[in-house]
Amino acid sequence: MTAPFEAGEKVLLIDQRDRTYLFALQTGATYHTHAGTLAHDDVIGQPEGSRVTTARGMVFSAFRPRLADFVLKMPRGAQVVYPKDLGPIVVYADVFPGARVLEAGTGSGALTIALCRAVGEHGRVVSYELRDEHRAQAQANIESFFGKVPDHLELRPGDVTEVGGDGERFDRVVLDLPEPWTPLERLRAALEPGAVLCAYLPTTIQVHQLVLALPRAGFLHIETFEVLKRGWHVTERSVRPDHRMVGHTGFLTLARVGPGD
Repeated sequence: MTAPFEAGEKVLLIDQRDRTYLFALQTGATYHTHAGTLAHDDVIGQPEGSRVTTARGMVFSAFRPRLADFVLKMPRGAQVVYPKDLGPIVVYADVFPGARVLEAGTGSGALTIALCRAVGEHGRVVSYELRDEHRAQAQANIESFFGKVPDHLELRPGDVTEVGGDGERFDRVVLDLPEPWTPLERLRAALEPGAVLCAYLPTTIQVHQLVLALPRAGFLHIETFEVLKRGWHVTERSVRPDHRMVGHTGFLTLARVGPGD
């Protein structure tokens, strides 16, 4: 059985129409909704899955948010990597516990959070971001999710082409950059043999240029795909696909580092 809710942690409320509301619990505070107010103290001390009621009778179910819930609700500066792509990036890039992962750019921090969870306390994530305002927003989101910036995460200002000057090495690299072909030579020098590169790109023109550049930089086994998510509506009398779906968000291109020269 999970511990009851405590002040300071986040709660996800789900109403009877499956709409979701995310906020941090504070002793003595009040959450205002279109269906009346809800005292935070009515949630604090309750177990997950409890039903709580607003002053006007609206009933919510209370849960701790999943990573996917947090990503969709968190403040953003740069465009986020959506949950439907976070999972495939972690799996296809083979981000494992203890891995040393290089990321660029940090953006709003959604992928950074997923990478930190995947590598665990014994791994390491180094994330570069050129824009100060994006890095500040990402840091705020990361602190909001974990409670602090994890000890195994380093948020670096600047360009990823600066990596590797002190001989540091990485097992995986994940790129969310408009021109990921630019740092390939530098990245290859900082990656272990057999390392995996994963790039997230929105357009076919970018994918084309990257895929042509990867072999010239010593990368092998290149593949590109996209992930589409379609929900299904299931009732007692029918099962049908939803009328709307999450279609194209970005392409994933994967490659492996070949043997050294």
